[in-house]
Amino acid sequence: MIELEGVPELVDPVMVCSFEGWNDAGDAASAAVEHLDREWKGETFAALDAEDYYDFQVNRPTVFLDNGVRKITWPTTRLSVIRIGGAKPRDLVLVRGIEPSMRWRSFCNEILGFAHELGVEMVVILGALLGDTPHTRPVPVSGVTSDPELAQTMDLEETRYEGPTGIVGILQEACTHAGVPAVSLWAAVPHYVSQPPNPKATLALLNRLEDLIGLRIPLGELAEDARAWQVGVDQLAAEDSEVAEYVQSLEEARDTAELPEASGEAIAREFERYLRRRDQPGPGPGGHATDLGTTDGREPGAYLRDSSSGRTRPSKPAAKDEPARSEEPAQPDEATPGTTDEAAPGAASETTAPDRHTTDEHTTGSASADRPAPEKSTVDKPSAEKPAPEKPAPDEPESDD
Repeated sequence: MIELEGVPELVDPVMVCSFEGWNDAGDAASAAVEHLDREWKGETFAALDAEDYYDFQVNRPTVFLDNGVRKITWPTTRLSVIRIGGAKPRDLVLVRGIEPSMRWRSFCNEILGFAHELGVEMVVILGALLGDTPHTRPVPVSGVTSDPELAQTMDLEETRYEGPTGIVGILQEACTHAGVPAVSLWAAVPHYVSQPPNPKATLALLNRLEDLIGLRIPLGELAEDARAWQVGVDQLAAEDSEVAEYVQSLEEARDTAELPEASGEAIAREFERYLRRRDQPGPGPGGHATDLGTTDGREPGAYLRDSSSGRTRPSKPAAKDEPARSEEPAQPDEATPGTTDEAAPGAASETTAPDRHTTDEHTTGSASADRPAPEKSTVDKPSAEKPAPEKPAPDEPESDD
């Protein structure tokens, strides 16, 4: 049993996770959790033992000087807590780290042990994959779950993926077996501009997360960074006729596929979100945010605690004063505000081939722990020799053609 000291009882907590590596194209997912931690001033309360899960030849420790004293930072996964006040308070538990090199089942058990002790009501795992999507269009974000009931309740896709998977898929499946509601949100990153950072994809993930958990997330300068990113990629694409032609073909395919939906329900959802953000006050002093709704309130569970009659859901720790539960969750939608045609890209200047990890059934961006993120976006020029990206990773939705 995990003993937590100095962590107060949380109010309707949701755990939000991201992991650098195979499931983090353009560093979009890890940047989203980092943004939450920075904007809401998260307080780290635990870190997993790096010795148990990481190969230090793959993810090397880093050395730095602190007031002349030499110190080492080890690659690991850290947990922090965010207290969000308001009329209907809700707290977040952030899990940010690197995809482990080994012992994935023990890793998931440990994460879910924290979730159980903190009374987490839902786990949301963020991911990003490479896809045939143009940088000039809103970033597609898909929400998937292994829970048929949750898929119906929250308007999510029920995953039917078969193939190799990353830690995102393993953790989601662990949550399902433990009886903990879990959702994965996947952003599709253009494969021809895959190097990090990708603030447009990060912004799209945060917008979808906002709809899912019912909290208004302060975006800070992220929207402006996304616009700058798109301008930079536009300029690079304009300098090469072959790239410009390829982007145009992706735009035509995307517009054709979305034409029926664009005239109906998607526009209505986007307008509803606009009205909601306009009418709701922004985050208050101290990083507080406005609550727009919560999850279905099912009890959390611990991994590998199924019973013959079904999943077990251990009760939350007793509280002196039980906080009032929030209402039904705001329905997530497919639109991603802040990612319109004119919203996006940051600096982009040179034309180099981006690093990419691919498998037979999965193509995603990768960021190793000891490799600093490039400062500039680059465009990978399409050619006949370069195969188009294949299907997305396990438990990941397929990106738009």
